Amino acid sequence: MQAQDARKLAVARAALAYVPSGEVIGVGTGSTANFFIDLLKSERVSIEGAVASSQATAARLKAHGFDVLELNDVNGLSVYIDGADEFDPQLCLIKGGGAALTREKIVAAASQRFVCIVDDSKRVDRLGRFPLPIEVIPMARSYVARELVKLGGHPVYREGVVTDNGNCILDVWGLDIHDPVHLEARLDQLTGTVCNGLFARRRADIVLVASDAGVQCLQHPAEAVPRQS
Repeated sequence: MQAQDARKLAVARAALAYVPSGEVIGVGTGSTANFFIDLLKSERVSIEGAVASSQATAARLKAHGFDVLELNDVNGLSVYIDGADEFDPQLCLIKGGGAALTREKIVAAASQRFVCIVDDSKRVDRLGRFPLPIEVIPMARSYVARELVKLGGHPVYREGVVTDNGNCILDVWGLDIHDPVHLEARLDQLTGTVCNGLFARRRADIVLVASDAGVQCLQHPAEAVPRQS
């Protein structure tokens, strides 16, 4: 196993401590989330079911025998486990490298606790090294791109990618993200934009970070210890 995969496996295993027994949880999308899904099966973690943030995640959960539920059919979620493309010292995130940002943001918003699982390559002092993904209605792609240029960004159309919602992705380089909360709200106001990949208003409650030295837990002072199964 490569070193990066070993770190992803380690942080996915650490996230199991935050999974309450017998409840419905939210599960994210991406390679680290896939390790988490596989561990749910191999470690025989008892959950009632899961709400998936993408069709790919739903398929993986079903393949392991887990019940996949619609968010509309559950009364909120106790925890959401997902990765990120970047995180900053305030636990704000950039997500969307896997093009699932809209559903990820919805599931995160519906969850009492958002536990983000990453390796230490995702740590930054200021968000923006990774291009910011924005999901856009197809007919608005060029218009939104021009508006993003006015904001100082350099949007690039992610060719060949169609989201689970039938939309396209613009990856925006060069934005000044000194105030992620403000920028997230500003981008939400662009007509034709479905969702942007800044998770600042609903940032992570806990970030588990894997490195060669082990797994570090970063959290806000109000956050409690892991819930016991």
